[in-house]
Amino acid sequence: MTKRSEVYMCGNNQLTLEVLNAAGECCNLSCCGEPMKKMDEKTADTGKEKHVPVLEEGSAGVKVKVGAVPHPMEQDHYIEWIEVVNGPYVNRRYMKPGEQPEAEFYLKKQAGLVLRIYCNKHGLWKG
Repeated sequence: MTKRSEVYMCGNNQLTLEVLNAAGECCNLSCCGEPMKKMDEKTADTGKEKHVPVLEEGSAGVKVKVGAVPHPMEQDHYIEWIEVVNGPYVNRRYMKPGEQPEAEFYLKKQAGLVLRIYCNKHGLWKG
């Protein structure tokens, strides 16, 4: 059973997708002839200092930084996207190697914001 906002990955080619509309029991996501793996939202691990997103005040809203220690942004290891979920609204910034692992969003810092990031090597993280 798929749920809205779940992220799945193909084990063969690293294709990732996010569920926008839940499909109930009828949906089995597959790629390359195999079931796709649901990515768990990690919150703590040995890599916590480099992966858990942190919310700060920004110049025009909120700033999300990835980790207490800056995350690598190299061609083979980088943050693919940073996301802030505010109730039914989703704000996402896609990243590229060489950029800083942070993003600003035009919304007020408030209770209930959910932060997520996706690392191409270590998966989905929530803060």
